[in-house]
Amino acid sequence: MSFLTKFSLKNAVAVFIISFLLIILGAYSFSSLKVDLLPNIEFPQLSIEIVYPGASPQDINDQVTTKLEEKFKSLEGLKQMQSSSYENMAVINLEFPFHTDMDEVERQVHTLINDTDLPENVQTKVNRFSFGTIPIFNISLFAKKDVDLQKILETQVIPELNKIDGINSISVGGGKEEIIKITVDKQKALRAGLTLSQIKDQINEKYMSFPVGNIHTDTLQIPVRVQEKLKTVKDLENMTLTSPSQQSMPAATQTKPAIKLKDIANIETVTDQSEFTRYNLKEALSMAVTKKQDANTVEVADKVIKVLDSYKDKFDYSIGFDSAKGIKKSVESLVREGLLGALFASVAVLLFLRNVRATVIAIVSIPLSLLVASIFLNRMDISLNVMTLGGMAVAVGRVVDDSIVVIENIFRRVRKAKTGITDELIQDSTKEILKAITSSTITTVVVFLPLGFVGGITGEFFLPFALTIVFALLVSLVVAVTVVPILAKFSFKKVPPEEKEGALQRVYGRIIAWALRHKAIVLLLSVALLVGSFALSPALGFTFLPNEEQKTLVASIELPPSTSLEKTNDVSLALENMFAKQKEIKNVTAAVGSRDYRSGLKRQNQANYFINLKEDVAVAPLIKKLEKKMEQIVNEKAPGTTIGVREMDSGGPPTNNNIDIDLYSNNLSALQKAAKQVETYLNKRHDLKDVTNNFSDKQKQIVVDIDPEKAAAYGVSGFQILGTIADATKPVDVGTLTLNGKERTVQLSYNQHLQSVDELKNTMIFTKRGLVPVSKLASVNEVDTYTSIQKLDGKVFARVSAQIVGDNIQKVTNDVIRHVKNDLNLPDDVSLEGGGGSDETVQTFQELGIAMLVAIGLVYITMLVTFGKARIPFVILSSLIFVPIGSLLGLYIAKEPLSISVMIGLLMLIGIVTTNAIVLVDRIGQNREQKGMTIRDAIMEAGKTRLRPILMTAFATVTALIPLALTKESGTLISKGLAITVIGGLTSSTLLTLILIPVMYELFFIRQAKAERMKQ
Repeated sequence: MSFLTKFSLKNAVAVFIISFLLIILGAYSFSSLKVDLLPNIEFPQLSIEIVYPGASPQDINDQVTTKLEEKFKSLEGLKQMQSSSYENMAVINLEFPFHTDMDEVERQVHTLINDTDLPENVQTKVNRFSFGTIPIFNISLFAKKDVDLQKILETQVIPELNKIDGINSISVGGGKEEIIKITVDKQKALRAGLTLSQIKDQINEKYMSFPVGNIHTDTLQIPVRVQEKLKTVKDLENMTLTSPSQQSMPAATQTKPAIKLKDIANIETVTDQSEFTRYNLKEALSMAVTKKQDANTVEVADKVIKVLDSYKDKFDYSIGFDSAKGIKKSVESLVREGLLGALFASVAVLLFLRNVRATVIAIVSIPLSLLVASIFLNRMDISLNVMTLGGMAVAVGRVVDDSIVVIENIFRRVRKAKTGITDELIQDSTKEILKAITSSTITTVVVFLPLGFVGGITGEFFLPFALTIVFALLVSLVVAVTVVPILAKFSFKKVPPEEKEGALQRVYGRIIAWALRHKAIVLLLSVALLVGSFALSPALGFTFLPNEEQKTLVASIELPPSTSLEKTNDVSLALENMFAKQKEIKNVTAAVGSRDYRSGLKRQNQANYFINLKEDVAVAPLIKKLEKKMEQIVNEKAPGTTIGVREMDSGGPPTNNNIDIDLYSNNLSALQKAAKQVETYLNKRHDLKDVTNNFSDKQKQIVVDIDPEKAAAYGVSGFQILGTIADATKPVDVGTLTLNGKERTVQLSYNQHLQSVDELKNTMIFTKRGLVPVSKLASVNEVDTYTSIQKLDGKVFARVSAQIVGDNIQKVTNDVIRHVKNDLNLPDDVSLEGGGGSDETVQTFQELGIAMLVAIGLVYITMLVTFGKARIPFVILSSLIFVPIGSLLGLYIAKEPLSISVMIGLLMLIGIVTTNAIVLVDRIGQNREQKGMTIRDAIMEAGKTRLRPILMTAFATVTALIPLALTKESGTLISKGLAITVIGGLTSSTLLTLILIPVMYELFFIRQAKAERMKQ
């Protein structure tokens, strides 16, 4: 690469212009990067939503879920299949390995669904999941004065929001619907021989429109259409009804007068509300906004707010959940840490060089490297997120290393030279350390290649982080051999003469001399320190990612099945009043009967809450306090209600700080009992929180079992009995009709509702022999059934889960599994599997361990190619053995657990630490080969000469990471453990490298060193 230096010195103006253009392009690319909290990762998961109206959980499991599961088993690469069958609907989740072609899988799933023999009225929908599908906003809207807020949203605001590039969907909850309610007098309908279904069919027959051919004139062909429509509510009231018996009789023989709908029914326009949404107890419409997967979250959010602000005269709004705000905060925090790091690194260089010009030259690589790296990130469509910004913040200290070594060497050589600065001197100075900086940069880059061995979301999540550092380092190497020599040429025309050997160099020289005479003591002390540091590791804890406290809570209540919306709303109001009195709570967004974004289910018996807390609140104690108060309220108002309060997911990679106890059995009663036992045990433990049990309680159900022989004798079909009972138990949806110029939903229902099993038994069915009660055609029994059926890979199971408090997840997981197996007397026909996040964490740690070994192998090969001697790479790699000393001590002092961030930090250290050793060993080799020095003299001279650049590069990297290590901002913890690991490991390894590498070098060449000493 020395030709680049030569070219740059001859074409300085061209290089400056290119650099200037790259800075402009880099700044533009940086500003153009999509801003998001997390890398744009699509999970290899599909969710199939199944709707089967009127089906029980058992029916939908037998007739739909099981059939589809059998088909889906044939999908190649399927890792896991989980299903949940509820009343009227089911959800099947399919999980695949990362890098699976999800487009192809989705096509296969659609084909398999179409090939499955499912009931006619089953509807299916296939969904994919990524970070981008999570709502970025939950906004509560309040109308001003007499404004029809719902109408404005539907006709103006939502259409305008949908025009925003990047918007995926806008959904509004809490709206009211104007419906036409037809309440039929049950007795009059019976006397007229009409059921609700028959009335519905006759209403729909009045909405007829069909083409019937053409009329041909001399010049035209005119199409003919026959239609009949009810245009007004009055037309609906005066509509003539005909009973089935009258339809079969000739018109002349009919004696009964014609019946109009208004004769047997009351028709009124009412306002219906299927869900309630509130903000701080104030009624509101709730708007959820999701963006497209690859859209810029902050940009989309800003545009949404701009649209809403343009309607300030029509409505007010309050934001209950805003992901863009968290993104901006995280980005600002990481940018601040990065800038502080750059400042600290600059001060570190200035302290060592004591020359402002030299310092400016050394740090010019920071903006150049990071901005040019942004060009590559932009071209690869990688967003500006916590990982790319974290990579930049970490790279700030490392990108100055090459420039420091180059500028220090030029500076030192110029001070020695009597001719002053010349192009030849600059070229020689750069060439002298070119091999060292090239190999050290390449070794730092190659350590990230094995991240490809790390599977799952960890590898995907850290890929942008690694790419950012790789791009920045490669650019910094080019800057060091092109721009830095040019700047040195113009800046070092007048430099002070060479100083005598400094006090630090003299002290260091004596230390090396002592170490070389007492190699055994040096090695024993180093090993003792290493062993001592490993003794600290059990006290650190073991986790995937450190638990990060969130200031937003997600709470929920689920009342007993079949609870009405009105009752759920009543309980919710009591809870919301309690929330309003808590001084720790800033605001609460409540949704009663609304769709749950996690499960996709919409139920009248559940309510969900976003609870935003004040900044200084201790979250864990507050959750316990809220749980206690919520339990008191629901136990008084609705016994049997389940509650849940937890911190909101940060949306990042799974923390894996969870434990799952999976129980399997075909005996649902035994399975429920076992799940309850495990749930009770987990709730008693202080090291667990957020305990959930997916096995639902039983609910009362009335089963009408039709006797086929009796039904046949009376000439009645099962569907006829089904229709009559359905008419008596729930409203019949006629559809959406245009009446009085407005589209309205029309519902039919009886004025009398069934109040008991006996009334159901006595419900009259029209038969060939006249009216007959249901009890003559079927047996009617009240039974207990389960509200859902959960299956994992086709086997019925119950999962009891909990979040682990603290950071030693493996210890807690093993302890819980042992106690559940040994201490709980579970039913005999229930089998148990324990696991959760700990399993995935151990697997990921193992993969990262393999990645580190591969990285060390790649570093060895790189240095073997660079130095051409098999022994030299071993000398350099010996510095890695003692990296854990500082890393583990630093983590222990900072109370940071062993985590994936720490492992990535250790992986980075493989590249960073070898840099110092390479710089020192390269100089030793030059002394021996070019100057003919003895091994010991070569070591002594190299140590004193390279002491300053080694300390400078290490100190610059460490100081640049200090702001990141000390930060307490949320969203940056993923870099905090990494920063502490690198700071500690680099500090200890640098100090040991300066002593240990000379010792190891002489040991690897011990025979030659002895021979040289004997000659002296």
